[in-house]
Amino acid sequence: MKSIKTDSNITVKRFYDSKVKPKSKTEEPGKYPYTRGIHPGMYRDRLWTMRQYTGFGTAEQTNQRFKYLLERGQTGLSMAFDLPTQIGYDADDSHAEGEVGKVGVSITSLKDMMKCFDGIPLDKVSTSMTINSTASTLLALYIATGEKQGVDSKQLRGTTQNDILKEYIARNTYIYPPRPSMRLIGDMIEYCSKKVPQWYPISISGYHMREAGCNAVQEVAFTLANAIEYIETCVDRGLKIDSFAPRLSFFFCCTSEFLEEIAKFRAARRIYAKILKDRFHAKDKRSIQLKFHVQTSGESLTAQQPDNNIIRVAIQSMAAVLGGCQSLHTNSKDEALALPTEAAVKIALRTQQIVGHESGITKTVDPLAGSYYVENLTDTIEAEANKYLKKIDRMGGSLVGIERGFFQSEIRQNAYRLKKEIDGGDRVIVGVNKFTDTTKEKPDIMKIDGSIQTQQMENLKELRNTRDTSKVEHALERMKSAADKDENLMPFILDAVNNYATLGEISNTFREVFGIYQPRETF
Repeated sequence: MKSIKTDSNITVKRFYDSKVKPKSKTEEPGKYPYTRGIHPGMYRDRLWTMRQYTGFGTAEQTNQRFKYLLERGQTGLSMAFDLPTQIGYDADDSHAEGEVGKVGVSITSLKDMMKCFDGIPLDKVSTSMTINSTASTLLALYIATGEKQGVDSKQLRGTTQNDILKEYIARNTYIYPPRPSMRLIGDMIEYCSKKVPQWYPISISGYHMREAGCNAVQEVAFTLANAIEYIETCVDRGLKIDSFAPRLSFFFCCTSEFLEEIAKFRAARRIYAKILKDRFHAKDKRSIQLKFHVQTSGESLTAQQPDNNIIRVAIQSMAAVLGGCQSLHTNSKDEALALPTEAAVKIALRTQQIVGHESGITKTVDPLAGSYYVENLTDTIEAEANKYLKKIDRMGGSLVGIERGFFQSEIRQNAYRLKKEIDGGDRVIVGVNKFTDTTKEKPDIMKIDGSIQTQQMENLKELRNTRDTSKVEHALERMKSAADKDENLMPFILDAVNNYATLGEISNTFREVFGIYQPRETF
């Protein structure tokens, strides 16, 4: 008989019984090692933050979408940026041609950020920003926008993704080499611990590695290996573990292998708690708790029969909730085709609301605990992920692994395995390689107006004509001098954005000092 396996290649027995001896048998939710959840009451006390990822076109358009979602019950903002913003180019740079406002909002200066949050009080809303290589600049812009609203930085709540290691591994929106990038991240974590204490300065992300092709075990292992690298960077600069670890957060993917995904989240909490307690000797329980956001899998969505994606997202969102997430983004049904329409976004948000208020799965904590199969998967994922962590430790940590191409190779091999299974029909994708339709649907999709780049270029021209050029040059020169030394760069970046230096000017200044990363090719 053919062996049946999970997405992570874990062999599945025909049935599971009481011979399974789960490690979490006597655990309570809200207690170490937090397999069953980081809070004693979990969703009985408060539902997760419903944070729909959005941003496109101009700052004004994104502001309108933010308000649309808040009016319909969204409880937190999640901000998407276009590619030029992600890799440090202004809208009038030749590198930005054709990409301005396409996959996110175009942000080039403090004026843009202020427009994005016009009429949205930053002391009343939590904002997540999916930004990495330019995260320090975007955080500075957000702080400065708060100041313009009269909101002190100590009142700001939210998250910057700021996980550059996974960019080198899977996503590729990096600018500088790894070591100066790690310095910028260390600067942000240190600065936030003192000046923006309610902010999560980093969201260590398995999501993009999973979307690139790794499995659930690899997602947990590679994400936590990166977390160890970030923690060691902070500890090496003299920060005490309990001064910053409570504000570390995580970001995972949730695919459609329902029970394995639930087990993945349970295992990740347990592994992380043990690492923080045993390896880094954290004392504060908030340091030991794995706090994470989940996004349903964009890669799993299909352009064929896009209405099927509503069901996929519903399954994935239920797995994220049963796994104990702190916030959740549900993908829209049309995201395999384009940025989502308002109608599609509303369905995605309503999916979360139905799961939270109608499904009944929030009435008790960790309701699948004790399931022979789920407990077996939890223990197996923990054991397999720990094997990876030991291997990465032996090679010298994540930075060395990236330089050797280890992560990249592992992900590509697994992605190739998955592709072969799909092509061979061993892995069924409904509407793609089975249960297909002969007629093609023509759904309404969102289109971004190409004139946005022209508009942004005009805005930049006006900005440069009206700002105090000497103040901008002085701020950038001071920032460059600090980059050449060993000073925390956040105060200098904040000074630059307050004087209306652009994102591209700040990034180019750092390019002069740090250089540009050239990836090692692996096959």
